[in-house]
Amino acid sequence: MSRLDGVSTETLSMCGVGPFSGPAQKPRNQTLQRHSDQPRGSAQPSRRVVLGAIGAIPIFAASSLRAQVDRAQDDSTFQLRGEAGEPLRNFHIPSELDPASLPGIIWKGRREGDVIVYEFFDYNCPYCRKAARELAGIAASDPNLRLGLINSAILSIGSTQAAKVQQAVLRLYGPAKAYDFHMKLYEVRGAITGTTALAVARAMGLDARKVEESADSETVGQVVSRQTRLAEALGLAMTPSFIVAGTAILGWPGAEALRDIIKNARKCDRPVCDGKQ
Repeated sequence: MSRLDGVSTETLSMCGVGPFSGPAQKPRNQTLQRHSDQPRGSAQPSRRVVLGAIGAIPIFAASSLRAQVDRAQDDSTFQLRGEAGEPLRNFHIPSELDPASLPGIIWKGRREGDVIVYEFFDYNCPYCRKAARELAGIAASDPNLRLGLINSAILSIGSTQAAKVQQAVLRLYGPAKAYDFHMKLYEVRGAITGTTALAVARAMGLDARKVEESADSETVGQVVSRQTRLAEALGLAMTPSFIVAGTAILGWPGAEALRDIIKNARKCDRPVCDGKQ
C-alpha cells in the first residue's frame, strides 16, 4: 500500500499514540482519558466552530474544544442503565451541534425515519463489533429507524487506515455498499488494518486499486480526521458512543436498552420519559 502504510506524526497523534510508543492500549469499554475534574460552566462552542473549523485545526485546539464541552456537561443528564444494570454516562448535545451535516456519514434506513441513532465507532473496538451486529438486528426490525455511522478512529493506526478504506468505498460505490463493507469488516478476526480492509473490499468484488487510490487521497483523509476530531470535541470519550434524541450516550448499552431508548425518543423526544427508561 502507499500512504495507507505511511505513518505521520499527525496521524499518530490523532489515533492517541505517539511516534515512539508501543501498540495502542484498549482499556475497558475503550475509555479515553476524561477531564471530569475540570470546572464546569463554560459555554459550548457553536456548530460553526465545531463542524466548520475542526477539520483544519491542530489536535491541541480540538482538545481545547472538547474540554469546553466537558466543562459544560453534567455528570449525567438522565438516569440511564445498560442491560446489565450498569449506569450509562450521558449528556445533552445542543441541537446546533447535531452531526447530521458532517461529511462521510454512512446512512442506513429511510431518510424519513422518525428516530436517528448516530454511532461513533472504531474498527478495532470489540464493543463496536458487538454493537454492529446488534444494531443491524434493531434496524432490520424497525423500518422507521435511521442509523448514521461515524468514524472515531482513535485506537490504532490500523483504525485510521480502515476508516479511509471505508470512506473510499462510500465515495466510489455509495452508502449501501459502504454499509455492506462495514459489516463484513467486523467479521474479520484479529486487528483491523488498511491491508485487511482492502482485502475485504477485494473479496466483495470491488476494484481494490481504485479503492486504495481514493483512500490515499487528501479529501478522504480530511473526512476521517474531521469525523474523529468531532467525536473528541464533543467529549465522546468511548467507542462506541451514540447520539439519540439530542443526548450523547457513552458505551454500548445493549440491544434491549437501546430499543427502550429509541422507543422513548419516539414518545417524548428524550431517551427517558417520565423518569423511566
